[in-house]
Amino acid sequence: MKPIIEIESLGKSYRIGANRERYLSLRDEMAKKAHGFYRRFLSRHRHLPKSEEFWALKDVSFSVQAGEAVGIIGRNGAGKSTLLKVLSKITPPTTGKITLRGRMASLLEVGTGFHPELTGRENIYLNGAILGMTRGEIKRKFDEIVAFAEVETFLDTPVKRYSSGMYVRLAFAVAAHLEPEILVVDEVLAVGDAQFQEKCLGRMGEVAREGRTVLFVSHNMAAISKLCRSCVLLRSGMVEVSGTTEKVIERYLDQSAGTGGVTVFDTPAVPDGKARFTKCCLVGGNGEPKDVFVVGEKMQLRITANFPTKQRIIHLSFVVKSLSKGYVYHIVASDGWSAPTDLRGEYEYTATFEKNKLYPGTYTIDHLYMAGSLGERLDLRPDALFFKVEQGGPYVKRSLATHAGIVHEVPEWSFLKIAPDVK
Repeated sequence: MKPIIEIESLGKSYRIGANRERYLSLRDEMAKKAHGFYRRFLSRHRHLPKSEEFWALKDVSFSVQAGEAVGIIGRNGAGKSTLLKVLSKITPPTTGKITLRGRMASLLEVGTGFHPELTGRENIYLNGAILGMTRGEIKRKFDEIVAFAEVETFLDTPVKRYSSGMYVRLAFAVAAHLEPEILVVDEVLAVGDAQFQEKCLGRMGEVAREGRTVLFVSHNMAAISKLCRSCVLLRSGMVEVSGTTEKVIERYLDQSAGTGGVTVFDTPAVPDGKARFTKCCLVGGNGEPKDVFVVGEKMQLRITANFPTKQRIIHLSFVVKSLSKGYVYHIVASDGWSAPTDLRGEYEYTATFEKNKLYPGTYTIDHLYMAGSLGERLDLRPDALFFKVEQGGPYVKRSLATHAGIVHEVPEWSFLKIAPDVK
């Protein structure tokens, strides 16, 4: 039986600094050809600077059988989203070949294909048509879509008035209920609340059990493990390894650590001249950077930020996330101290964990976030820093529980006699 998805030597390149593509008239095309001929003629006589080429994907090959749920994982910039955009025909490949033997529905961004001025009801029919469904198919599934999205009350309200949660619930419901042979989902679980995330995973599991195919991109290794039996790990636009989910996730966790506990943000995530993070590092009790800690050890996160112009006050927060089990802590700086005002220059913020309570595993400092006094985003760094926690310290000789949770806590015990002696 032939695979439902076949990807052969797929590549996608971009010209760094090149002008954005636009629609060209016949006159524009003729001028473009003449200009290219002129440049080639001149290049024989003198050196002309060449635009830099960046390969977001390079020589990617793998196949997916019908009915499989396959995870696509990798660090930011690995090429995951580019791969799904090429598969979904949003952007054409530069090299290689893709063969799809089924109808595909893609949920790559919240509300892709929605019109903000149309109501939820109208957008269900519009989005279904974009996904290639007939009006009869959409009508047959309409009630299920609305019930899943939980937007009955706002069904006849323009979606521009929806919250982001309502928007993504409706978008996912349409894509997941209109019976495509292939469902492509990119990080939709990052938007909803925990209950909705479980609902999405359950629905994708149903889609797979019905014999349809799911491609799922996520940074949540717990979700990948729960849904997918096989996985593909991308690194720098290439397939590093593919195979069983357990094997591929183990490889991902191994590659994610090893930063030495320091990340320097060389490239601004925001326009120049705005406040931004410049560095973050983890240090142990001796004040030296490190990325491997033991249970119960002192751990500090030091965050450096630069304020070129005067900033009255900031909001600072970050998430500690287990790569295998999901979110652990959401740390907000103002919960522990009063943030200084009238900032200008470079500052270092330190979050201290006197006794690290994380069980052994691989973790990331994720969603490192800074906002201004009016709530405007100044900087955001996903997967800012990876680190490991190992068994050690007082637990070298005594093993910690297998199948442990995420946080290791040792309570204080007391003993109280509550009944008289038995005679």
